Amino acid sequence: MNILDENIVENQCRLLRSWRIPFRQIGSGVGRQGMKDQEIIPLLHELRSPTFFTRDEGFFNRKLCHSKYSIVFLAVRKNESAVFVRRLLRHKELNTKSKRMGCIIRASQAGLTIWRIRTEKEVRHDWTD
Repeated sequence: MNILDENIVENQCRLLRSWRIPFRQIGSGVGRQGMKDQEIIPLLHELRSPTFFTRDEGFFNRKLCHSKYSIVFLAVRKNESAVFVRRLLRHKELNTKSKRMGCIIRASQAGLTIWRIRTEKEVRHDWTD
C-alpha cells in the first residue's frame, strides 16, 4: 500500500491517479488530517506493508528502519513528486513490496540512497530509466 504524506500537493496526487498508481493520503483515506510526524510511525505499524512517501527530510533516518514498512523521502521539488514516486516504484531494486520493506530511501535527481534494516552502510543507486 502506497501512503502519501499531506505534504504531497493535490496536482501530484491527480497525476498519480491518472497513471493508475494506487495510494492513500494521510488525512484522506488513512490517518487523520494534521497528524504529527511522531504519530505516523505507529500508523505505519498498523498497516499492511506500507510504503510511505514524504517530502519531510526528518523521515530519512536510519533509526526508523523496520521490516514492516518502508519510507521514501522525496528530495525533489513539490511539483516533481509524482514523477519520482513512479520512478521509484519502477526501479529494479525497489519494484516490489518485498524489496522495499525495511528500507529508508532518499529519492533525488542524483539517484537513490537506501538504508536497509540490519546494514551498516547506505547504498546508492542511479536511476535506470
